[in-house]
Amino acid sequence: MLYTDPRLVALYDILNPFAADTAFYLSLADGAAHVVDLGCGTGLLACEMAKRGVRVTGIDPSPEMLRVARARPEGDQVTWIEGDAGALPFVGGRADLLVMTGHVVQALLDDAALLTALQAARRALRPGGRIAFESRHPAARAWEDWTPERSMKRIEAPGGGTVEVWQERHAQPDPATTGRVAFTTHYRFPSTTGGADGAETLSAESELRFRTADALTDLLKRAGFAHIDWYGDWTRAPLDETSRELIAVAR
Repeated sequence: MLYTDPRLVALYDILNPFAADTAFYLSLADGAAHVVDLGCGTGLLACEMAKRGVRVTGIDPSPEMLRVARARPEGDQVTWIEGDAGALPFVGGRADLLVMTGHVVQALLDDAALLTALQAARRALRPGGRIAFESRHPAARAWEDWTPERSMKRIEAPGGGTVEVWQERHAQPDPATTGRVAFTTHYRFPSTTGGADGAETLSAESELRFRTADALTDLLKRAGFAHIDWYGDWTRAPLDETSRELIAVAR
């Protein structure tokens, strides 16, 4: 889902706050001179790295996301580029670390598209540089929670009022077999007049690809990454079939 509506962008950091994943990626940046955050969103991670003295380049296809990123404290310390992996050749100097957070690799539905992005990442890194990303573990079947009953959240919007957010998975073959999940995220904003009838609902359709660790390993190696460390959660626990995440750090 490409965030283009300012109202949805304003909710992004509330739904995706500083958490264990942020701390994990910050730890990887320790000692790095230059980090590329591909799919940087509103720039929370990029600006946290910049705060620690790291040179950071943040890349995202959404101009609305980058508008928020530029306005953050330390936002003027980050180089922001509107684009996707195709913008990597324009990053000044090769990076020590490239991160793709927020399960962004799952939005690349075709293996060819992900391979192209990984190959571009490899070229953007110095020899020995690392790439890091996470993808939801198919065995955890996260999509089973993407129903209105299980996914409903109520959050306070920055401008006031409670916004209801929920997912609704589309009817489709078992994702464990197809590896693909299509769903719609709904955002119900309160009425500006106080009446229930005036509430407005915005809806955004998405589709994600669930790949196994073996499939991701194959793509990473084809892109030129020879050594891959896999973790099952943000504490660096070993990856196993009970893990909810597939976290890769490769060089």
